[in-house]
Amino acid sequence: MKNELSWMAEAKQYIGLAEIKGAQHNPVIISWLRKLNAWWNDDETPWCGTFIAAVLVRTNRGTPKHWYRAKAYLKWGTKLGRPAYGSIAVKSRKGGGHVFFVAGETPDGDLVGLGGNQGDKVSLARFKREDIIDYMWPPTASGEKRLPSMSRYRLPVYTDDLQPPESEA
Repeated sequence: MKNELSWMAEAKQYIGLAEIKGAQHNPVIISWLRKLNAWWNDDETPWCGTFIAAVLVRTNRGTPKHWYRAKAYLKWGTKLGRPAYGSIAVKSRKGGGHVFFVAGETPDGDLVGLGGNQGDKVSLARFKREDIIDYMWPPTASGEKRLPSMSRYRLPVYTDDLQPPESEA
């Protein structure tokens, strides 16, 4: 994509990375936990917030204090009220929340989210817009709150099977 956001380019590199069931754990996920100073050391603990935080740290964007909690992202960055490419979407789920980067939309208007712990891996997944609490834009490396450029609100359209738009290939 033209003018790709640093955190989206970083996040896309991990598509397909999966947790390992049982006593072993994915070393990449464990390295994220160590870098973020987590008090746990496994890949079975919900890790959607870990993925977002690891990507943001690697691209010098910072994280909320409680980066491991999906809903902590609602109090960090700039609230948008509508999805923009690269924004952080926060949704409710039974037992907590889920967080992902907005990667695009489907032809019927669902969002395409790039996130961790989606089917126990980093993946693109479909989400209903009405399930999203809000959308947040990451602050700059210095912590300054900003808004995305207007062009970021024009979301790439993925096919129904979540294949990226041809212009991104």
